[in-house]
Amino acid sequence: MKKIEAIIRKSRFNAVKNALHEIEVNFFTYWDVTGVGNEKQGHVYRGITYSTSDIQRRYLSIVVSDEFEEKTIRTIIETSKTGEVGDGKIFVSDIQEVYRIRTEEKGNQALS
Repeated sequence: MKKIEAIIRKSRFNAVKNALHEIEVNFFTYWDVTGVGNEKQGHVYRGITYSTSDIQRRYLSIVVSDEFEEKTIRTIIETSKTGEVGDGKIFVSDIQEVYRIRTEEKGNQALS
């Protein structure tokens, strides 16, 4: 099993969520987060420069079976990519075990 953590633009969240549902990744957790990125210049709006050093993003945490890892990553990349600085990051780590509290199932059965 893999834990996929993705930090994406808030504006792309609904597209990513819908695309994940289409590939049958129906359970994940997300948070609104603020981070500091590589973009150093400010944005100008009506003659006023606004700092972009604090960036609003959405953080997704998804645990999938090994078979869904590549498909999940590919889906997130394809639906969240704009080609601009600040599209986000994806982190993948191994999960040793998962348990469903209600039924005490473990492993892949607990994911579905």
